[in-house]
Amino acid sequence: MHSRRSIARRLRRHWALVATGALFLLVLAFALGDYALGVAEPGQIEIGKAALDYLAGDGERAFERLLYAHDRYYGAILEAPLVAGERILGLEDSREGYRGRLTHLFFLVGGGFSYLLALRMFGNRALALVAAALFLLHPRIYAHSFLNAKDVPFLVMFMISLYLAHRAFRRETLGAFLLCGVWIGLLVNLRVMGLLLFAAVLVLRALDVAFARGREERMRVLLTAAAFALAAVLTYYASLPVLWTDPGRFAELLETLGSHPSMVENLFQGERLYSGDGPPFDYVPVWVGITTPPATLLLALVGAATLVWRGARRPLDALRNGPLRFGMMLIALPVATTVAVVVLENNVSHDWRQLSFLYAPLLLLAIAGLHWLARPPRGRWLRTGAYALAGAAIAVTVVSMVRIHPYEDNYFNALTDRTTPERLASRYYVHLSPRSQRAAVAGVLAAHPSGSIFVSRSFPDALLPADDRERLIRTRDFRSGERNFLWLSPAAGRCPAGPHAVRVYANTLRCVLDPVAYFGEARREALAGEPVVRARYDVYRDGRELTWVWDECPAAEVGRFGRFFLHVYPRDAGDLPGWRRGHDFDNLDWVPRHSAVRIDGNCVAVALLPEYPVARVRTGQIGLWSAEAPPDYAGARRDALATEPLARGEFAIHMEGRTLIYVRDGCTEEEAVRPFFLHLYAENDGDLPDARREHGFDNLDAVLTRNVGRVGESCVAIVDLPAYPIAGIRTGQSDASGERWAVEFALAE
Repeated sequence: MHSRRSIARRLRRHWALVATGALFLLVLAFALGDYALGVAEPGQIEIGKAALDYLAGDGERAFERLLYAHDRYYGAILEAPLVAGERILGLEDSREGYRGRLTHLFFLVGGGFSYLLALRMFGNRALALVAAALFLLHPRIYAHSFLNAKDVPFLVMFMISLYLAHRAFRRETLGAFLLCGVWIGLLVNLRVMGLLLFAAVLVLRALDVAFARGREERMRVLLTAAAFALAAVLTYYASLPVLWTDPGRFAELLETLGSHPSMVENLFQGERLYSGDGPPFDYVPVWVGITTPPATLLLALVGAATLVWRGARRPLDALRNGPLRFGMMLIALPVATTVAVVVLENNVSHDWRQLSFLYAPLLLLAIAGLHWLARPPRGRWLRTGAYALAGAAIAVTVVSMVRIHPYEDNYFNALTDRTTPERLASRYYVHLSPRSQRAAVAGVLAAHPSGSIFVSRSFPDALLPADDRERLIRTRDFRSGERNFLWLSPAAGRCPAGPHAVRVYANTLRCVLDPVAYFGEARREALAGEPVVRARYDVYRDGRELTWVWDECPAAEVGRFGRFFLHVYPRDAGDLPGWRRGHDFDNLDWVPRHSAVRIDGNCVAVALLPEYPVARVRTGQIGLWSAEAPPDYAGARRDALATEPLARGEFAIHMEGRTLIYVRDGCTEEEAVRPFFLHLYAENDGDLPDARREHGFDNLDAVLTRNVGRVGESCVAIVDLPAYPIAGIRTGQSDASGERWAVEFALAE
């Protein structure tokens, strides 16, 4: 009875937190369906199943599944209980939403621990409630909490670990440090990055040893530090079966801090990155800065600045004063993570969701900033303004989330351009998530409530009830007069706005369109021009867009679409992603494979080339045909005529970047095939190839002569200059009688 009264008193004392939790549970009941019921990451599920099977006695087979699984670097401490629950309750179909509900409920637990930790740190229930609200209302993290089986649970575990660490240092008891060690061991099980917090706790304990008063206190601190470390190590070992037979595999797990076998394309500030390249130094700060509510960022900067100022004024306090030292650790964690990600060339895929655990210290720094602005010595107006800022921040964030619902995982704040059409999508990675899939499919089904619907093979149905799934007929062979729908990514081609296009802000995430109309128009536009390749397919190029056309192709060709390949050779090898530079070309095989269809007996595929200057393209179908498309002479001519020529002979000579472009309008076939010569005089003779140093210039005659094409009645020649500094150029054309024309000009580097 006493315990019931105690619980009731605590609930009344924290009534605001209870009300907030109830509100979020109510939202969960209504919003779960909007966030893609039951979608979980298959690799993580497999890890949970293999771990349970291993514990159940299916030793060798299950162990091999664990050892060679793609996600073997992640522990199963959360996934195994979920899989066990599925098996007990018979929830084998992920569409039931079981995982989505439990993952989100665990996220709500993280909000509760944000409240408890803020209350411990600042002793103010209003500040603690703001902490819980800010934790739960980060738009991207909130959306991911329904389906992300790795990053959001790790954030929650990280917040709980911070709470237990703070509690342990306040209590200074053996039991508190043992509990903290067990939990951080589980944290590292979930993701090896948890070692950062493990190391931080040991550093703080080492400082306590250094400042201990007397041998007895020093021994007590050493005992608690040893207990913490031993509990963490044993818990980690016990919870990761792959270490049981060979603890030496821990070295392999450590390597995942710097690399992961996945290779994912990313987009950052307009530059394509691959997860294997390693991010630039500003990657983490920029992503956090443009996707976190601005008021939270502002308060975090205030909190960090006040802590640094206090630490600079009293350096010893920063080392031994408990609250100040904990605050300095909150600053050090994001800084150390950012440095580690860059130095180790960490495999960061897409935005910063893999580093979303950094939101825990960032949030607590924001509450520290709000506490500094609102503490009693301040004037009443300043305190009122500080709380008004926090309230306004929460309200603005809620409004933003409602406006873009259910695409909160694509939230960007006002520090970015959200109004220019396709601006964000051209500069930053946007999530083509299950939420966008669900919305698009729901729109199609609502428009056609009965009857069969013909959809592309990539059309998503994992989120649909069985009755709706049975209505979808997958095909790549579409015909006029049917209910046809194609699921297209903007990367695969033009993505026109339509009734089922999925858009956030002014950016298209996916488009669902009528393939008969879309590919029919692409075919008509292509046939109006001349093909750059004639083979099994005629290949047409219009700027960045490639179109493959085969009229009256056989039905069997549909099964060969998966053989398409597309290799793009840039003018500058530096434009290639790092992991492709050893191959000299960019591999875009997947683009035509995913956007190829047969329409009324005609086979058509479309693809967009990268934005960097392309020298040539090689394409075809594996085992069937291949061909090379020449440079885009029409595009080069347009670029050249937009600039003043560097020199004029029979051709006007222009320069675009490191590329020389020769243009002559009214050019005959004979003039197009006349040999060119091009001699480059380097600023430093040591830059010349060894065989050319005795001549004093580099000779690119053969390269230039090969790269000549016609655009209507115009002749265009293109050549890429070497990377070394060039002082001057002599170029022209020759025939049997000698030089026909020549020009010399200096080149200002």
